[in-house]
Order: sequence, then structure tokens, then C-alpha cells
Amino acid sequence: MLAALTVFTNRDGLLSVIAPIGLAAAVPTCLVVDLDPNGPLVPGVATLAALVESGPRRVDLQPAAEGTAMLANGGIDPEEAETVVRHLLDGWPHVVLRSDVDRGLFAPVVPVHPMLPGWPYGDPSRFCVYQEAGFRVERPAQGIVLPRPTAGTVGKLLNGALPPKSRWISAWREVWAHPWR
Repeated sequence: MLAALTVFTNRDGLLSVIAPIGLAAAVPTCLVVDLDPNGPLVPGVATLAALVESGPRRVDLQPAAEGTAMLANGGIDPEEAETVVRHLLDGWPHVVLRSDVDRGLFAPVVPVHPMLPGWPYGDPSRFCVYQEAGFRVERPAQGIVLPRPTAGTVGKLLNGALPPKSRWISAWREVWAHPWR
């Protein structure tokens, strides 16, 4: 199982927010780091920019307990935060990097595509994660297809909580098991 993955979504703002959290919640202890300088602001959550500015403390570089932790971006480019990100990757058992570009600066990319009618999703030659959206569309020939998250799961994730049981979060475990490159 890989220790770090980069999540990239295309054309879906909601999925770009919840997919990294779902992937992180599928393992016992994980840090989500937002590499997108224009990423969503999360109230009460430390930022990557602040860690770069002040320098990370030991408590920032490793988990204090099991669970999912978040690190918002704060307006810094990933290249400027490279040293801090590498220290976080060394200290946490699992890290999910949320990216607005389809490239893995620090970890392999997991492309996530919503399954929408009439929209081309994914690259048929590339292994991807596909998110069911409730439409009748042809299933991709290869890749991992996630079930639709319930409204309750989405609501909890957007409010900073993890649902106690979620078929959608459990489905992300398969993503960790795949040999991404």
C-alpha cells in the first residue's frame, strides 16, 4: 500500500473537495494537504502557507492520534512548500495531496472523474477512479468505480465531520491498494 497519493479531479468542484477526504478517511490515520493555492478555505484549520512561513514544529510533522487531519493551502504554490511537504510525507503514515493540476510533484496521481452523460471522462488508456453520479452511463473498461455518496455523507464531510459508516468511504480502500505510478 502506498503511503501518499495525489488526488486530481477535473470539472467537478464538489468532488475536488470531498474526494481527498474520502480517500483519507479510508485509512486509520491520514493527513490531507491542499496543494491548490486557490483551494477552499477551511475555518479553524492550519495552512500549508503558515507552516512554511513559521517552520513546522514536531507536533505538525506527525499525527497525535488516529484519524483524518486537514491542512488547508493558504495561498502558497506547491513548489514553495516542497521542504515542508516532504517532511509531512516522512512523518505521517498516509498523506493525501489535493491538487488542481494533473501531475504528481510529491506522490502518484489518482485522477478522479465524475460519470456524467455526454461528457468524456478519463483517459481510456489510463487507470482512473470514476465517481457514479446517478446517471445511466457506460461503465469504463478499466478503473475503480465508486458508489454515489449519500447526501448525509456529503453533508458531514462538508461540515468537517466523518460519517460513522459510509459505503462510499469504504470503497476508497481499493484506491489505496492499487499500484499507482
